[in-house]
Amino acid sequence: MNLEPLIILELALLGVGTGFLAGLLGIGGGMMMVPFITIILSNRGVAPDLAVKMAIATSMATIIFTSISSVRAHHKRGVVRWDIVGRLAPGIIVGSIIGSLGVFSLLKGSYLAIFFALFVSFSATQMFLNKKPKPTRQMPGTAGQLVAGGFIGFLSGLVGAGGGFISVPFMTWCNVAIHSAVATSAALGFPIAVSNVLGYVISGQRVQGLPVGSFGYIWLPALVVIAVCSFATAPLGARAAHKLPVGNLKRVFASILYALAAYMLYKGLSS
Repeated sequence: MNLEPLIILELALLGVGTGFLAGLLGIGGGMMMVPFITIILSNRGVAPDLAVKMAIATSMATIIFTSISSVRAHHKRGVVRWDIVGRLAPGIIVGSIIGSLGVFSLLKGSYLAIFFALFVSFSATQMFLNKKPKPTRQMPGTAGQLVAGGFIGFLSGLVGAGGGFISVPFMTWCNVAIHSAVATSAALGFPIAVSNVLGYVISGQRVQGLPVGSFGYIWLPALVVIAVCSFATAPLGARAAHKLPVGNLKRVFASILYALAAYMLYKGLSS
């Protein structure tokens, strides 16, 4: 597959859009990236089953860069709970490796597409209703956080997302202040992404039919273009968040997510 100017333009627009939305709404770009990368790859001859897997893996790889940028800003404000990061990270690494190196490589792309659609629909409903769990308890002990981290890492690896829609509600439910929960989730995005990407690269080494520029399941051209563009526009979205009605925008974005989830469900059921 040649990297035509049209492909670069499509990937750049995707990076610009997801970066801006990440800054504006405080979400990761995985739920937006996966359907569109799937479309881009499918339209250029990549088998549907493989296109879904590559989209999930490439989306996760971009989180390595967005996480670094985000956590630096949060750390300067002193709101990252590094004690929680230290307890959740080991479980995240183990769960991510099990997911990306084992289950991800064994599951068909159609099953992953259906699972992604269900996960995004759930996340969109959370966003649309703006429901927040009532803080009713404290963070569990080391063993409990190890298990929770394993679940977060495992689920994130199957959908190509940074885990924020799981870790933030979990932490706020455990009486962690919302600003600290968001900041800590951003910090957790790095071990989630690195561990899963390692698994995607190893498990994808012997896969047939990968397009030019692939490193395992990672499509490097998309990773580079999207990472650069999203890195540039995320600060613009963060500034716009102070001027725009974010609550209403979240509901609009949730409606878009429903449409993307419907597409991925169709993709999964028709494959």
